Amino acid sequence: MDDTNDVRPVYVIGAGPGGLAAAVALRERGVRAVVLEKSEEVAASWRSHYDRLHLHTTRRLSSLPGLRIPRSFGRWVSRDDVVRYLEKYAQYHDVEIVTGVEVIDVTRAEGSGWLLRATGGRQLTGRAVVVATGYNHTPELPDWAGRDTYTGTLTHAGEYRNAAPYADRDVLVVGVGNTGAEIAVDLAEGGAGRVRLAVRTVPHIVRRSTAGWPAQATGILVRRLPTRLVDRAGELMCRIAVPDLSAQGLPRPDTGLYSRVREGAIPVQDVGLIDAVRTGRVEPVAAVDSFDDGKVVLADGTRISPDAVIAATGYRRALEPLVGNLGVLDERGRPVVHGGRSPKQAPGLYFTGFTNPISGMFRELAIDARKIASAVAVK
Repeated sequence: MDDTNDVRPVYVIGAGPGGLAAAVALRERGVRAVVLEKSEEVAASWRSHYDRLHLHTTRRLSSLPGLRIPRSFGRWVSRDDVVRYLEKYAQYHDVEIVTGVEVIDVTRAEGSGWLLRATGGRQLTGRAVVVATGYNHTPELPDWAGRDTYTGTLTHAGEYRNAAPYADRDVLVVGVGNTGAEIAVDLAEGGAGRVRLAVRTVPHIVRRSTAGWPAQATGILVRRLPTRLVDRAGELMCRIAVPDLSAQGLPRPDTGLYSRVREGAIPVQDVGLIDAVRTGRVEPVAAVDSFDDGKVVLADGTRISPDAVIAATGYRRALEPLVGNLGVLDERGRPVVHGGRSPKQAPGLYFTGFTNPISGMFRELAIDARKIASAVAVK
């Protein structure tokens, strides 16, 4: 079939910000896009995030194609307002969404295009497919030795909502990415009796905004500069803006900020962690090594007995069941390309939302959406 006369829709898997943005951008190009969402409503992932979460990127730089985030939502948009925005976005653009349908696998269709097998025995054929199932798809909980002996409460950060259930309790948060850092601060401010933060790799910490200048704007400006130059500038800025917390157990990193970014490690944006560590309300400790006889064994040999452990240990993209047989994932399960590029062995298959850029997730989703729509429209 000639692609220019192909009337089959483009199927977009996932009704989060990436999927909705792609669908709108495709429609602007005159391409019918159908969004398939396994839950019963849009923005399912955002609805399940912890209560205090706000975008770490500015409202002005986080709008999706075709609709600005309302100024009334403030500079740093809350979780609930992100959900409201995405609901309005889908409604405003009249996005064609089918909810309650989970795509099980994606394979090449006979001749051209793609065959999607979904729940309910559905088989759908599209001219192209956009996979937008989300960066935070499946919680990853390490299989620590002796984990089953722990008698306290062990949960993944994906289940955390607020500090209320942890009032007056001794809590260990494992992982010092943005999620772990913010949960630790939330616990300290919300009445937990003691909060410790297990650190495997010391993070770079940056101020979310300095003299009104957002860290995101810096992230946008430096993306194409030499890594060594950005590392040096980042070190200087951190020494000026971030106090030395070595005495509190959180020394400065010994590797460059942008070098870490290139490896996939995003800096921690400060939303209270610096003050919480400096004042002792959050206590950095060594990484978790194992569990033994109901206790947590740290990498330095210390044994502690927290009432609860919250594992902010990340997520898996979980793309293997969907497209793992197509040779389009790397050794870590990430798409080999994203945005407007398709894998050479899978033309017409696109991915969005599987990177975590310092320039801002929503901003990059908007850019990816337009690139994908442009690539599909010319075929």
